Amino acid sequence: MEKKNKNKTKRRRHDPFFRWLFADTNHTKVLLELSAKVNRDVAEFLVTVNLDTLVRIPDSYSEVSDTGEGDLAFRVSVVTGAPVLVGILLEHKSGRDRDIFNQIARYARTVMKFHDENRMFDGLPTMAIIFYNGNSDWNPVKMIEDGYPEYYHGRTLPFNCAFVNMAEIPDSDCLACEDVATGMGIVAMKYAFDKEKLLDVLPKFAKSLSKMAPEDVSCLLEKINVYLYEYIGKDIFKELDMAFVSIGQKYGFESAGDYFRKQIADARAEAEEERQRAEADRQRAELDRREMAKGLRDDGVSMDIIVRRTGYTAEQIASF
Repeated sequence: MEKKNKNKTKRRRHDPFFRWLFADTNHTKVLLELSAKVNRDVAEFLVTVNLDTLVRIPDSYSEVSDTGEGDLAFRVSVVTGAPVLVGILLEHKSGRDRDIFNQIARYARTVMKFHDENRMFDGLPTMAIIFYNGNSDWNPVKMIEDGYPEYYHGRTLPFNCAFVNMAEIPDSDCLACEDVATGMGIVAMKYAFDKEKLLDVLPKFAKSLSKMAPEDVSCLLEKINVYLYEYIGKDIFKELDMAFVSIGQKYGFESAGDYFRKQIADARAEAEEERQRAEADRQRAELDRREMAKGLRDDGVSMDIIVRRTGYTAEQIASF
């Protein structure tokens, strides 16, 4: 069991599903608002900014590797209405990472800059929010503050940092969310390690999906299914896949199960085509050999010579 858990919490490459979903600022706003309900630090931060001004910083991160550093970066204006900006970093983790704060610090130095001739300082005060969906207890913000007097709590890092365990966001809030993609995406990440919860909660979004355009539903379900395929075993995935059958039939999406089955079917079809080509080549070669044997025989060539050249027996050559 210990080995199994270790495998499940291993560090994964940069999470494309988190980036895909929350690269959309509309989804990010909802994620932050839902997080504020369960995290005081996020709630206090949101009071100071105007989320309607949220803008994503384009990908141009020279010091960022593909193993999880700095998932998404944004700029947002403060609520006073003044042209004052602050930065928001969203960092997603599905397992423990001892280097998390060094990653965010490098990222903040590299990305959180705003060059303007009227600014006294190019850097932006930054709020980093770590979103965690692992299957073990972990809170790096609390861990780094342990041992410091209370005065230093919240000041141990060169940036503000909040930790949101996605498991704490209630299913009810996700299901009631007008932004169906965000609600469903959060649930998928919350229960990436929990088969029973996935099978119980995800299908409950079926009615809500009617609020979305069919093509958007198809894209969302495909992304979720492919994302979950990395986390859950193939046997468990089959059950989840079955739970989505009715939704898939309605919206015409290709689930991860369909995707991987199609890959297998395509591979088999390609192998069958190759076998048929090989069989056709063999038949053509056999016909050419027979025609050569027959031609040599009709030209009066010695039977011994024809046998040696073609590999046929004298009886076979005589029957051609």
